[in-house]
Amino acid sequence: MHISEGILSGSVLIAGWAGTTAGIAYGLRKTESEKIVRTALISSAFFLASLVNVRIGPSSTHLTLLAPMGLILGYSVFPAVFVALLLQALLFHFGGLLVLGANTFIMGISALSVYILFGKVIRESDKKFLTFTISFIAGALAVMLGAFLVGLFLGLTDGNFLTAAKIIIVAHVPLALIEGIVTGFLISWLKKSSPEVLS
Repeated sequence: MHISEGILSGSVLIAGWAGTTAGIAYGLRKTESEKIVRTALISSAFFLASLVNVRIGPSSTHLTLLAPMGLILGYSVFPAVFVALLLQALLFHFGGLLVLGANTFIMGISALSVYILFGKVIRESDKKFLTFTISFIAGALAVMLGAFLVGLFLGLTDGNFLTAAKIIIVAHVPLALIEGIVTGFLISWLKKSSPEVLS
C-alpha cells in the first residue's frame, strides 16, 4: 500500500501529513510507558512483514498485519506505523519521505478503524469461533480500507488515476482474504495464550 514518491499532488500530501501529525500526537499521548516496548515490537513485525512489495501501478501491495497492529496497539498504532515506514523509506526507498505522511495516514487509520469497530467485541468474546470470525473480518476490512484510501488519494490527485485506483482496490481482494485468515488465527491464539495483550 505504499504510494510512490512524486505522484500525489501538493494538497493531498499536505492533507496526509496533517492527518498523520494528528494521529501521531494523539497516539503518543495515549501510549503509556509500559506499552512502549510492545509498540516497538509490533512496529518491528510490521516493518518485516511489509518488506516484500509487489508493484501495482503507482502503488504496491504487501502483507501488512494492519488489523493485529490496531487490535493490539489501539491509538498507539500511528507512531508504530510511522517509525516502520520511515525506516523503510530511508533504508529501502519504499514510498518516500514526502509521501510518508499519506502512507502513514492510510495504514494508520485503517488499523485504528478496526480497533474502534471490533476491539471491544473481540476482548469481551468468550467464543472461539466468534473471535476468529470477527478477527477475520477485521483483517480483511483493514486491507480493503487501506486500498480504498490509496485509490481515494490517487483520485483526488488526478482523475486520470481512477482506473489505476480501481485496479489497486481489486488487486487487494486476495491479500484481504489472506490477511483475514492470518488475523483470525493470530488474534485467536493471543486471546487464548496472552489475553492481556489485547486489553
